[in-house]
Amino acid sequence: MPLPKDVRFVTFDCYGTLIDWELGAYDAFQKEADRDGFTIDRAALAPLFVNVQREIERGSYELYAEVLRRTAVRVAKELDWNLEPSRSGFLPASVPAWPTFRETNAQLERFAKKYEIGILSNVDDKLLGATRRHFRVDFDLVVTAQQVRSYKPDPAHFRECARRIGGKTGWVHVASGYETDVEPCLKMKVPVIWVNRKGEKLDGQKKPTEEVKTLRDAAKLLKAV
Repeated sequence: MPLPKDVRFVTFDCYGTLIDWELGAYDAFQKEADRDGFTIDRAALAPLFVNVQREIERGSYELYAEVLRRTAVRVAKELDWNLEPSRSGFLPASVPAWPTFRETNAQLERFAKKYEIGILSNVDDKLLGATRRHFRVDFDLVVTAQQVRSYKPDPAHFRECARRIGGKTGWVHVASGYETDVEPCLKMKVPVIWVNRKGEKLDGQKKPTEEVKTLRDAAKLLKAV
């Protein structure tokens, strides 16, 4: 499944692709843990955060802010940090401060000059609204977990996007999450560019349409630079 010759719409995952959630979440955890004189192991935090969050998201739908509160409590327990559940709001409260990757705004501006652009994100509308203040471009389409009442890799985000843009023709998705974004795109036959910043290795999984290390590389592939 090659990239389409006539691209008209480019969508992005947000957290991990445009926003450095790992840095933002670590800073939030450590700032709260400092109140108790506890040190967070940064290397252990990211994979634990992902695994706990995905398990919670597989259950009945609830707003992402609540997912984050529950994630904070369970992650703290796994790290042997005695965090009172009443303090778990520190994590959703930190999302508006999670930073963009250094390249994000420059590359989004390039994409926006050539294509219509959108965000497909596992988040609620309020938190994404706060995050969007970091971007220098506006988006032609936004699909959140709150709108479709499910979390990727459930295909609802992608089906809703296809519905709104009038089909899958000329659409390319750009994302860093293999399980959450690449796999559902491949199943739906939506061309997908995997932004593999960490050089992850695939172990028998299907290859994405294209694989790059940075957003700039993705922009080059789509001739947006």
